[in-house]
Amino acid sequence: MTTPIDISEEAGVRSLHFGSEWVQGAMRIARPWNLELEYTREMMVSLLLCDAPRRVLLIGLGAASLTKFLYRHYPLAHLTVVEIEPAVVAAARQFFKLPEDPKRLHLVIGDGAEYMLNSSKKFDLILVDGFDERARAGALETLPFYQACRSRLSGSGVLAVNLLTRSRGFKTCTARIAEAFEDRALVFPSCESGNAVALAVSGHPIEFSFDELKESAMTIKERTGLNLLPTLTRLAQVKTCLNNRLVL
Repeated sequence: MTTPIDISEEAGVRSLHFGSEWVQGAMRIARPWNLELEYTREMMVSLLLCDAPRRVLLIGLGAASLTKFLYRHYPLAHLTVVEIEPAVVAAARQFFKLPEDPKRLHLVIGDGAEYMLNSSKKFDLILVDGFDERARAGALETLPFYQACRSRLSGSGVLAVNLLTRSRGFKTCTARIAEAFEDRALVFPSCESGNAVALAVSGHPIEFSFDELKESAMTIKERTGLNLLPTLTRLAQVKTCLNNRLVL
């Protein structure tokens, strides 16, 4: 990476930047384990479909928000994090309280797309949130990458991808995810920040009523403090969620 990694602080929130004002990750200093940015909370809706992930892959570390949340609240989960830039890992450790625990947290310095294409491991949950300083995802938004994600999911596994609606390739990305997963995918309405989360599954059929999802959301709130109920309201706006049911 040729651009510098910058750290800013405002109103009790510490943010990570890649040489620009665009926020790559954020942490509320008083609550370092919480998910500060809305899109990170929406990515955790995947936990409603995969409630006890034991093997989790995160592509893109950023400020380690997703990594820390899962590490803290899902102690049985083994986390593999692939981050292409060593300086991001160093910043996450120095400024964002990234834990050092080689038994539960395996950090790989490398290209996320290459890792996925060359890996044979299976994961219950795959979270993709990787961009460069120009908000480009590169190989992480290609059809072969999404196909590789599908092949690496366990039977009940879930993929969650952070997309940028302002990107010229947004519609192309969503179409590639749908193609790779044979239309077993959905995309949330855009957050105010312009992020949109896509979910995809490939194994066992998934069907939940929104009452069941709300019950699961309340369980997660009691256990972790994360309130997914506003996100469920947004999920209800998705066209694939008809008759108050989520079917994937």
